[in-house]
Amino acid sequence: MGEPEYESVVLVKQEVFVYKIPPRQSNRSYRAADWNLLDPIWTGRLRMVAKGRSLCVKLEDKSNGTLFANCPIESYPGVAIEAVSDSSRYFVLRIQDGNGRTAFIGLGFGDRSDSFDMNVALQDHFKWVKNEEKIEKEKVEPKQQLDLGFKEGETIKINMKITKKDGSEASSRLTGKKTGAGGLLPPPPGGNKISPPVAGSPSHQPASASGAAAGGTEWGEFTSAGVQSTTASDAAATPSKTNANWVQF
Repeated sequence: MGEPEYESVVLVKQEVFVYKIPPRQSNRSYRAADWNLLDPIWTGRLRMVAKGRSLCVKLEDKSNGTLFANCPIESYPGVAIEAVSDSSRYFVLRIQDGNGRTAFIGLGFGDRSDSFDMNVALQDHFKWVKNEEKIEKEKVEPKQQLDLGFKEGETIKINMKITKKDGSEASSRLTGKKTGAGGLLPPPPGGNKISPPVAGSPSHQPASASGAAAGGTEWGEFTSAGVQSTTASDAAATPSKTNANWVQF
């Protein structure tokens, strides 16, 4: 068993006016100017009562609460209650008796704020009904879960930016050519080259035949000539005095 539904009073207006309206001759909207507004057929109290999702407007006697007319409302806007085209204070109600017979009457308010309050109460109630129906529908038919997984062969591309210590940004992709191991550039092609000997160096001057005969061996004085501590420039300017076997060219 479901929970019992209780009646709740949505709106109360202490004075409303009821009018007899002429039959509708065409599909055009109702006009309050066609009614005898100075001579209402009834004056009393309006109560708007909600029971679960159903809503009805009850017109009652102000002194003893006797029911004059009852207007069930299934939707708004709808045929049960309709605004007129020439005023915001008047409406047309479709009232219904206990036997299911219906009739249309005119309803008017003395102040526009009262008619505004009735409009707001109607809209709030049916907005709540719509939300309740949506919740029940989701319980029966839950929302389809989104499939966020990758399909076969599907890829994703992400561009990342790396912030350096100085605040500048660098792309995650490497730019330029790669350097050698340890960050050093590779050596130039051809390998290491030794510079040619300086002209006039004693260690590269040829020995004479007479020097070889005097020394007893042609390489006798080579060692002493190579260990001299003179520079190449000094040797070019002044011939070595210790080795007389070398010929100056």
